[in-house]
Amino acid sequence: MSTISDVSSKAFTQNPYNQGIKNAAEGKKFLEENKHKSEVETTESGLQYKVIKKGSGRNPKASDEVEVHYRGTLLNGQEFDSSYQRNKSTTFKLDQVIAGWTEGLQKMSKGSKFEFYIPPELAYGKMGTMGKIGPNATLIFEVELLDIKH
Repeated sequence: MSTISDVSSKAFTQNPYNQGIKNAAEGKKFLEENKHKSEVETTESGLQYKVIKKGSGRNPKASDEVEVHYRGTLLNGQEFDSSYQRNKSTTFKLDQVIAGWTEGLQKMSKGSKFEFYIPPELAYGKMGTMGKIGPNATLIFEVELLDIKH
């Protein structure tokens, strides 16, 4: 049996505006705590990243095409996308993806594996994707840079 509090809470989070407020607050709290971890770097834009494995060679430029394997999750751990699940890497021009990826991948060299913590303003912003990624969602991506193509 649902209580009035349960129904009220559910109604609040089902409203996209309210969900955006909730996501923004949770993301801000997460990023504030995360930036104090010794292995996490924070850029001027607010992107946070952790080096899992350092590669070698040059870093890609925003105009380069890159091949990556990745896994994307929400703060609650729910996976929303994964090239690993599809058993197929993904190739794209670095300047045609979310700003957090464009910035973060330029810090990597071939063979590197990083974890990105991307605030909503560098991801899908106030709108989300109208699917699995809600409004103002902070995203976590594990990204492996397989190749840099010119």
